[in-house]
Amino acid sequence: MLQIGEFSKTCQVSVKTLHHYDKIGLLKPARVDAETGYRYYTAAQIDTMNMIGRLKRYGFSLDEIQQFLAQDNTQQRLNALRQRKQQLKGEAQTLHTILSELQTHISIFERTGDIMSYQKNYHITLGQSPQIGALAHRAVMAVDDFGKYYHSLYERVPAERVTPTGIVGARYFDEEFNHDATDIEVFIGIREPDKADTLIAPTDCAMTTHHGAYSTLSEAYGALVSWILANGYQIAGAPFELYTKTQFDALAPEDWETDIYFPVKK
Repeated sequence: MLQIGEFSKTCQVSVKTLHHYDKIGLLKPARVDAETGYRYYTAAQIDTMNMIGRLKRYGFSLDEIQQFLAQDNTQQRLNALRQRKQQLKGEAQTLHTILSELQTHISIFERTGDIMSYQKNYHITLGQSPQIGALAHRAVMAVDDFGKYYHSLYERVPAERVTPTGIVGARYFDEEFNHDATDIEVFIGIREPDKADTLIAPTDCAMTTHHGAYSTLSEAYGALVSWILANGYQIAGAPFELYTKTQFDALAPEDWETDIYFPVKK
């Protein structure tokens, strides 16, 4: 058996960490000397300690690692690893997008000398929004729930024998924004107005196109609201977004396009 110091050196983990793992029940010594209190570990526990280290690198929490090690079902362990792989791929994509945004910001800053100038590149126009008849679902939802609601809308297409126009969007009805609970209507355009859940009538709008990931949509919203205030208009209805180029077009986030409409009046 190995004393705790030897085990610490072998596994390249501190004694303090081993004490903590013992305290929380993640990795208990194989034996504790009743007289001296010395902790002893077996050679087999080296593999367990290395597995803990690997799972930590994968991003599992200590609680999740404890549950993983306690689970003796091979399929459930495999599912946990696959799920973590998908999470890491999502995080890697997010990091790639952030790095791309940062490089663009640096380039614009170098060219203009204005650290805020990246927010001034929106071309804003005033005109009538398109008329849209759509299948729609309105609810207090999290932004992350969009996919679930769109899926349910597309399931209705063959059942109700309607023809999608390719328009996909969302309207925001709350006066304030809450990422986890906002009054939102998601919709998909259809060609059959008599079967539509909602009709978005043509109306005077301030409009711009946002290029890039949804995480920076607030910059387009800021540019629109600033333009509305500067030009003597008032917001006159729920703003809405149309997703014209997305990940479903096999595009990277920096190539996505979102048209944003703010109904306005003088």
